[in-house]
Amino acid sequence: MITINGRKIGPGEPCYIVAEVGVNHQGDIRLARKLIDAAALAGANAVKFQTFSVEHLVAAGHPQRELLAPLALTAADFMQLKAAAQGRGLAFLSTPFDPPSVALLWRLKVPAWKIASGELTNLPMLEEIAVKGQPMLVSTGMATLAEVERAVEVIEAAANRQIVLLSCTSSYPTPVDEVNLRAMVTLHKAFGYPVGLSDHSLIIEVAVAAVALGACVVEKHLTLDHNLPGPDHQASLEPPQFTSMVQAIRNVEAALGDGRKRPMPSELPTREVARKSLVAARDIRQGEVITQEMVLMQRPGTGLPPEVVA
Repeated sequence: MITINGRKIGPGEPCYIVAEVGVNHQGDIRLARKLIDAAALAGANAVKFQTFSVEHLVAAGHPQRELLAPLALTAADFMQLKAAAQGRGLAFLSTPFDPPSVALLWRLKVPAWKIASGELTNLPMLEEIAVKGQPMLVSTGMATLAEVERAVEVIEAAANRQIVLLSCTSSYPTPVDEVNLRAMVTLHKAFGYPVGLSDHSLIIEVAVAAVALGACVVEKHLTLDHNLPGPDHQASLEPPQFTSMVQAIRNVEAALGDGRKRPMPSELPTREVARKSLVAARDIRQGEVITQEMVLMQRPGTGLPPEVVA
């Protein structure tokens, strides 16, 4: 069990839903604020961005620099976005991709850390974050179980056991037959920590099924328009879809119940109508010994139950 801004996350608690804005803001602070509003209206618990310095993240001369440079936000931008998220009742999270970004988010007092799949084997940064003693949501895309184990060992060695392991397939979008939801169950069995799903599929059923399988956290990309340029828009949900996903998750949680087999309140009227009682098949004289041939089992079930003659 971990806690983010007073919200418990773990088995038996409602799924913690993270709206992943990532870089879908296009480098525009106004669009970023609109996405925060959309996440709040959809019912998310947290909104998450990505924090990076292109110079520290990508080697000089690589085409990624040109792609990512317009999408980087400033420290002042992140301060505004944190205030906007908190104003809408959302936890503000962001994934750091380099040491200066870790330092920035630490100054911003983020309540938890999201580790991207690509950083799972970046053990020095895992250690740098783990020693801060805050919850860590760790994505495991592209990883073998042995690589996940090594990452967990590094975090635990820093005396941090506030871990949620997120199953993930790092393709955008993810083909449904490559989601491999059962890997999430494997992670829980292997390490004992709460688990969840970082989902890049194009449908909401995957996230809903993950909750039915025990996901404590679901992360899903959010965009205002699939057709915007950028790396993640086509693997994101637009607000109506995201809202439907949240509602479906909450419905599934309600349907899962507590597992105790017992009559439900809504069943009680049906039980009276559908079950049967003992009814006399003929007139029975006082003092007469009743035999099975003298009674019938008929509706309604408001009298003596048939089990008394079994």
